[in-house]
Amino acid sequence: MVYIDDFNAKFGKMTMCHMIADTRAELLDMARKIGVNTKWIQEYDTAREHFDICLSKKAKALNLGAKEVRFRELNKIIRERTYEGKVSEY
Repeated sequence: MVYIDDFNAKFGKMTMCHMIADTRAELLDMARKIGVNTKWIQEYDTAREHFDICLSKKAKALNLGAKEVRFRELNKIIRERTYEGKVSEY
């Protein structure tokens, strides 16, 4: 499952949010589908691995089946999981 939060951070003229997934494969697959270059992955190889995406990419991901969650819920998912063999450091 791919998750996108409701965090709306300003970055220049863009508004950004976070996208995570249960697996790296799901995360990278969704990034490719919505047109995000996979080299922009953040916190690579940690339990906090994610992409910062703009709202137009968020809309595409939601149309492709991503689940929108509140920022706190996204952080809870990260804190409670083991991801690709990595335990969250929160």
